[in-house]
Amino acid sequence: MDINYELYKVFYYVATTLSFSEASKQLFISQSAVSQSVKVLEKKLGIPLFIRSTKRVSLTPEGETLLRHVEPAINLISRGEAQLVEAGTLGGGQLRIGASDTICRYFLVPYLNRFHRAWPNVHIKVTNQTSTQCVDLLESGQVDFIVTNYPNSHLSSQLTMTPIHTFQDVFIANAEYYPQLKGQPVHLRDLQNYPILMLERRSTTSEFLHSQFQRFQLDLVPEIELGSNDLLIDLASIGLGIAFVPDYCLARENSVFRLNIIEELPPRQLVIAHSSHLPIPQAAKEFKEMLLE
Repeated sequence: MDINYELYKVFYYVATTLSFSEASKQLFISQSAVSQSVKVLEKKLGIPLFIRSTKRVSLTPEGETLLRHVEPAINLISRGEAQLVEAGTLGGGQLRIGASDTICRYFLVPYLNRFHRAWPNVHIKVTNQTSTQCVDLLESGQVDFIVTNYPNSHLSSQLTMTPIHTFQDVFIANAEYYPQLKGQPVHLRDLQNYPILMLERRSTTSEFLHSQFQRFQLDLVPEIELGSNDLLIDLASIGLGIAFVPDYCLARENSVFRLNIIEELPPRQLVIAHSSHLPIPQAAKEFKEMLLE
């Protein structure tokens, strides 16, 4: 089917903004030209791609399917253009990373600082999602690589993974509210009698803790599930429960203590993941080398 690339490009901008006017601004063409291009594409494909109403635009199921295929292609072309602009140097270009809020704040910030000082003309774009959602960013071509917790059930064999840091997950509590637990050995089964604070189910940390409870034939029913380790630490520090967090989040935290869990939980890793089939831009190579140091 012979369809001009520009039609797919217009479709991509309308589909990602869900606005004909916003797409026209980003493409620097008239709104009528955007509308006409979409109509031509729909006619060539023989299917409607958008549901139009007076107030909003939404994708049809066929439009959603097409977007899943067009988005990686658009990002791959943009990535190729960026690498040509870099031309093997770091006088410009872009570094695109995907990572969770926790990994960014407690692990990546010093490295981003070093990289920015070394290469001030490189534009740094960090996209924050959960570790599982970061895999989607990578597969759609929106980032050059991701830094994620491992194990991560969403990582595929098509990705190359490089370990950069090993860490331990810990349970923490406030001694004022849970004095009976401080300094005492505690079984995982004992924690079932206390309110557990943990990350929401779609996170790799939640997947990991649920798997550990299942390993010992225990049920895990959290009291509170949140999207932020910082909030978990805050709530544990005011006595709302026992939080489960990575140990590297606690470097400057003095208001809580770590529980002495009898069952040994296996350590986890932070890994760099990128596509096995695509070249890594020069900026991403440099940043990866910094992380491996």
